[in-house]
Amino acid sequence: MYEQLLQYLITGITVGSAYALVGLGFAIIYNASDVVNFAQGEFVMIGAMSAIFLNAAGIPYVLSIALAVAITAAVGMALEKFAIEPARNASVVSTIIITIGASILLRGAALLIWGKDIYGLKPFTGEETIHIGPATLLPQNLWVMGCTAVSVFLVKYFFDRTRTGKAILACSYNKRAAYLVGINVKKMLLISYGLSACLGAVAGILIAPITFFTYNAGVMLGLKGFSAAILGGMGNPMGAVAGGLMLGLLESIGAGLISSGYKDAIAFIIILLVLFLKPSGLFGKSSWERV
Repeated sequence: MYEQLLQYLITGITVGSAYALVGLGFAIIYNASDVVNFAQGEFVMIGAMSAIFLNAAGIPYVLSIALAVAITAAVGMALEKFAIEPARNASVVSTIIITIGASILLRGAALLIWGKDIYGLKPFTGEETIHIGPATLLPQNLWVMGCTAVSVFLVKYFFDRTRTGKAILACSYNKRAAYLVGINVKKMLLISYGLSACLGAVAGILIAPITFFTYNAGVMLGLKGFSAAILGGMGNPMGAVAGGLMLGLLESIGAGLISSGYKDAIAFIIILLVLFLKPSGLFGKSSWERV
């Protein structure tokens, strides 16, 4: 039992790390623009598929990864510039529909570019298994965990210590006040979408050597990231990270101890429970509005 549990924990942290990055992207955009971006999963897919095909075209491995992240960031910024910005005065439901439409558009474009075939990316540093007691893991598992930890640290540093990060936070608190003190609100929103797309791309590239990717792989990953953001608290980026790790662990343990057939259902059951019991999320702050 101990051996199995340790293996489930390693798998859960690996998968949860990817969910954490996707959930962090959701939280960043929601904080900056009050928009729930359901195209976030497509950023994961675009990052992974771009890296796979750039590397297959003969571009060096590291450069192909960097270019894939840049391409995905450009897609994210284009989404904000041409879809979200023109609808800045629209209702919440309208903006959600816009992001769902953008997700369908990006998925259709991916189908035209890459087809329906299944692709994979070679591991960063080999495939020789590593033994930790009775459990085993691949070097790529360590890359996923380590790069996620570094990415989360850099995002936190960006928001806590840089002027641009603090300006984005100011926009999240009060856009009009931020504008009045001289902050370029449009630019900050553009940067936040680019950053969110980068995180999605990093998540996709990290897990591409572990799992296979196709044009519609971002749908489920996006929903899992959304579940992570809801679990941790949509308005709390670090809460979304914790929510992603918790979701990955619950999925892995549930699939191992109960049935793998319930793995995907666990995320949606968690969403329902959290929305019923604590709508602000486990680490979110409850808000009150006087009417």
